Amino acid sequence: MSWLLEKINAGLVRVFLIVVALFWLVPTIGLLASSLRSPEDMSASGWWQVFGKPSQLTFESYQKLLENGDITSSLWNTVLITVPATILVVIIGALAGYAFAWMEFPGRDWWFLIVVSLLVVPVQVALIPIAELFGKIGLFGTIFGVILFHVGFGLPFAVFLLRNFFAEIPRELLEAARLDGAGELRLFTRVVMPLGGPAIASLGIFQFLWVWNDMLVALVFTKSGTQPITVALQTQVRQFGNNVDVLAPGAFISMVIPLAVFFAFQRQFVSGVMAGAVK
Repeated sequence: MSWLLEKINAGLVRVFLIVVALFWLVPTIGLLASSLRSPEDMSASGWWQVFGKPSQLTFESYQKLLENGDITSSLWNTVLITVPATILVVIIGALAGYAFAWMEFPGRDWWFLIVVSLLVVPVQVALIPIAELFGKIGLFGTIFGVILFHVGFGLPFAVFLLRNFFAEIPRELLEAARLDGAGELRLFTRVVMPLGGPAIASLGIFQFLWVWNDMLVALVFTKSGTQPITVALQTQVRQFGNNVDVLAPGAFISMVIPLAVFFAFQRQFVSGVMAGAVK
């Protein structure tokens, strides 16, 4: 009788999770359906009408989107900002995390405490001072300036996460590699990095999603020629208000790319989260 109750409970849990997932996907499905309808159909009825009238489906909105220079250039700007900001945070964070975990140098614990304390600094506090600094050195309004800001605020979490993960690597494994003649660089690239793959993948996903979806930093530090997709879509709403035929496909593309990145690395992400939870 107990096994029957366990199966019933497991089935109820699965049904509940499926219902939650469907509710979570409703905005995404609605945005996709809206992006595949004409402006006339969208103004006449709700997006759910597409399931009863599949003839409403059209790619005209995506064609208009590709013809909109502001949106396409902003999408490319988003890639130029997000990819370097993610790669730099992962590389620098991994190097610093390894140094704090396994290298001896004066004041190591105090330096790590300073890095961890930077996690509590809100982004909003630094916007104006850094904007003034970037203005003086000629970085304000440039893509490189936005990248530097995201790297600076992404590194404390990266160092904290990777240092704690690397510190759990068995010391005997590292000592054996040193006895075989491996230096610090070879030890880092051949032993620590492969073992830290799940944590590094988790960090990369977090950083990518944060930078890709950012709007506050982009509003402050970018100009018309360097705006990412989030600011470009907001500008389209402010300027025209009713151009849903451009906003809907633009918003869907902006959302589906980070979703694709997440699902592509979800196995490594789950492994990193579970490893961190166990340790």
